Amino acid sequence: MNDTDQSAVRAEDAFDVEGVHAWLTRQMDGLTGPGPDVVQFTGGASNLTYLLSYPELGTELILRRPPAGKKAGSAHDMAREYRVQKALEPVFPLVPTVRALCQDPDVIGADFYVMDKVPGLILRGKLPEGMTLPPSRARALSEAFVDTLADLHQVDPTAAGLADLGRGEGYVRRQLEGWTRRYAQARTWNTPGFRHVTAWLADHQPDDAALCVVHNDRRLDNLVLQEETLQVTGVLDWELATLGDPLMDLGSAMAYWVQADDGRMARAMRRQPSHLPGMLTRAEIVERYCDRTGLSAENWSFYEVFGLFRLAVIAQQIYYRYHHKQTRNPAFRNLWMAVNYLGHRCRSTIRRTSGS
Repeated sequence: MNDTDQSAVRAEDAFDVEGVHAWLTRQMDGLTGPGPDVVQFTGGASNLTYLLSYPELGTELILRRPPAGKKAGSAHDMAREYRVQKALEPVFPLVPTVRALCQDPDVIGADFYVMDKVPGLILRGKLPEGMTLPPSRARALSEAFVDTLADLHQVDPTAAGLADLGRGEGYVRRQLEGWTRRYAQARTWNTPGFRHVTAWLADHQPDDAALCVVHNDRRLDNLVLQEETLQVTGVLDWELATLGDPLMDLGSAMAYWVQADDGRMARAMRRQPSHLPGMLTRAEIVERYCDRTGLSAENWSFYEVFGLFRLAVIAQQIYYRYHHKQTRNPAFRNLWMAVNYLGHRCRSTIRRTSGS
């Protein structure tokens, strides 16, 4: 992870470092001496992530824990996130190695887990200072983005020990119902109702295309890259992983994918360099994915609208915490504007699909 993504731990996100160190020494061999140096990663907007450094031992670990404040009922499940990564590691080697899970509230007051740090580069909205990405390398990176998602969707859940991770058939329906409910619970006065959008989605929902392991938060900034070659060396943030429809996973990923020809508001929201010359467009990504997996994009407009709506719900849930003073992170102050824009994108896509 990048040094520029790190900062001192925010006061509202602080935890008992010595308590964590004492617990860790009972879980891992070799963690002798004083406790770790701790910094916080600033790139995420959901679970909190910290770097634990033991300079004398040459050891760097990552700690993941939930945020404070109101959470969706199934969100921020540390035990589940830990279990998914542990099960996937033998069959999908891009998963970080997890070391220990803590469910003792006496340690920091919340569940958390610790994993190895995956060394490498994470690309955010702006390229690191001094870095250039020629069109040929940008294209190769965007192809790797698609291909690693397709590879994950080819994992056999039963062979990985994850056959019980999801609830089986009916994933599309449950997702639509669940995200609609979450939005209603988190809505604030300054954001739209989305009733037209959710009604259209309900009327146009397809059957499940397949049932596989889905990441559910796939973005370029959840990939760790080898710095010289930009080869993918790790996939991060497995909080939302489950067994589900792979095209729903792709649709959610495309909601984050901002192209060079997108509007001003989309470009302002961009969190990854998907706009650079050479990057595949959303249409090209969908075509490449379907070529690799044999799935059909016949109903793509549904997945596109759902992905945008789902992203609006995620943004609204985060904004809800800021609106109700459960967090003072200034990065969340204007998320209500993003929710309104995503509502506009949903309605525009529906009009384009309907030919009106």
